[in-house]
Amino acid sequence: MVEIILRRDVADLGRAGELVNVRPGYARNYLIPHGIALAATEGNRRRFEEERRQVEQAAAREREMAAQMATELEGLSVTFVRRAGEGGRLFGSVTAADIAEELEGAGVSLDRRAIVLEEPIKDLGVYDVSLRIHAEVEPALKVWVVAEE
Repeated sequence: MVEIILRRDVADLGRAGELVNVRPGYARNYLIPHGIALAATEGNRRRFEEERRQVEQAAAREREMAAQMATELEGLSVTFVRRAGEGGRLFGSVTAADIAEELEGAGVSLDRRAIVLEEPIKDLGVYDVSLRIHAEVEPALKVWVVAEE
């Protein structure tokens, strides 16, 4: 095992700034060449501390922007008018891409992958859908699905 310093968060491995042990090939062939990690030498530790200060400042700005966007989204709701059969079952569904498109029409630019839908909405009703705009900020959006007359 080789000790490295992570420069970015890596899923299932650790957060930026942590000292972790990984297999030598993973460090040598992937993490270090892609700039995701540094070898854990004394010089690299000092270098990383300076980078960490800059990263923390950037993360604080990013978190602040996400919180500001969350306040904009907090009172927002989107409505879909769809054809439905008996029992409120939709002919088709409402997907994350549909929600992103509707938000775009409302003046909010959001990637469809930031919309957390376990599966497409297939019934009439009101749904609270989480939006993953930042790791620490996940506002909810009200989605109304009503029957077409």
